[in-house]
Amino acid sequence: MITVSYRTADVDGVEIFYREAGPAGAPKLLLLHGFPSASHMFRDLIPLLADRFHIVAPDLPGFGKSSLPGRGHSFERMADIIGRFTEIIGFDRYALYVFDYGAPTGFRLAVKHPERITAIISQNGNAYEEGLSDGWNPIRAYWENPTLDNRNVLRAFLKPETTIWQYTHGVADTALVSPDGYSLDNFYLSQPGVDEIQLDLFGDYKSNVELYPVFQNYFRTHKPPFLAVWGKNDPFFLPPGAEAFKRDIPDATVQFFDTGHFALETHAAEIASAIRAFLPG
Repeated sequence: MITVSYRTADVDGVEIFYREAGPAGAPKLLLLHGFPSASHMFRDLIPLLADRFHIVAPDLPGFGKSSLPGRGHSFERMADIIGRFTEIIGFDRYALYVFDYGAPTGFRLAVKHPERITAIISQNGNAYEEGLSDGWNPIRAYWENPTLDNRNVLRAFLKPETTIWQYTHGVADTALVSPDGYSLDNFYLSQPGVDEIQLDLFGDYKSNVELYPVFQNYFRTHKPPFLAVWGKNDPFFLPPGAEAFKRDIPDATVQFFDTGHFALETHAAEIASAIRAFLPG
């Protein structure tokens, strides 16, 4: 039986909720979720890996059960907080699993402290312009021209039906998608003040794209062991974004699965198997 513990860490006044499992002396694995989810997106994956790895999955600040930051939340601040979080919990060297927003957060950590990163697994976590679909156009319009009208257009991304669509789009059999994930996401999105924080992050996504060359230079320079596991029907992050990692890390492994953005909802076992084959442990 795998035991998962649910904890909270005080990170310089910011409360970070996290899930933890696996032997303390095992190789460390940090799981970073994306929008609009939280660490519960790893609820199926953790038990499949915790016999072999010491796993920690935090809720990013502004998500799930972690503290809500003030207005003007940014990816840089998110990365700084998670970086301090890893220090506080004793994650000195670890493999990264990044998804969606977790990718620019985790890649910032890798750029700042490459000596801490043992490997990277990117599940629909982008770092290349060719990986961005036309689905980003409304968000791109806002970061290029941050008017109130452009901001209000993005409120459609926060609607319950949009969250459900993100989970089910590109999935061959939607009966395989549990309502647990998107229902909890919608609960968190409905909390007071969360909408404005999420809209601020939409506007700040421009900073991630501006850092793509920095991330790519890190990949070329350090060539971390790299596995891309990608839902090939993702409406936001396209397969060419996964293939592009091989341009900078020729030995990277890229695997596609016939599913959508939230690939763990339908392919947790297959992704866990790929990770177990990829990571020593």
